[in-house]
Amino acid sequence: MQHKELCFKVNGREQHLLVRTNWTLAQVLREQLGLLGTKIGCGEGECGACTVLMNGKSVTSCLVMAVQAEGAEIITIEGLAEGETLHPVQEAFVEAGAIQCGYCTPGMVISTVALLEKHPTPNDEQIREGLTGNLCRCTGYQKIFEAVNIASKKMAGGEKE
Repeated sequence: MQHKELCFKVNGREQHLLVRTNWTLAQVLREQLGLLGTKIGCGEGECGACTVLMNGKSVTSCLVMAVQAEGAEIITIEGLAEGETLHPVQEAFVEAGAIQCGYCTPGMVISTVALLEKHPTPNDEQIREGLTGNLCRCTGYQKIFEAVNIASKKMAGGEKE
């Protein structure tokens, strides 16, 4: 088994790890760093449960080889909250009741953060496009759309955070 030293930043903290060269970023986040919010669902980039931000863009971490993250800045669901204060998107998902079983939630939240960076006040088409690749078998998506709209208002200062 080949290994390589990997240096990257995860949730604001520098990491220096010896990783297996055949491991994905999702495996390193979960197995080596204990960041279990990043879920591994399909392992094929189809479900979005493993979505993280890599250099500000949402990626399915099951398709990113760990060695590709060299020098990158990664943000996982654990890196969004500041202490006990939830990120506005996390608050919005709770308020809208957009969390059912919770398996898809970390990926949905991360994708929403990326979406709102690109489109601060998205329309329904932009929300659909921004969440493409994130599957949910519980909610029927309506509450997730509501959460995106609530988060958009929160982040624009339209609602008390």
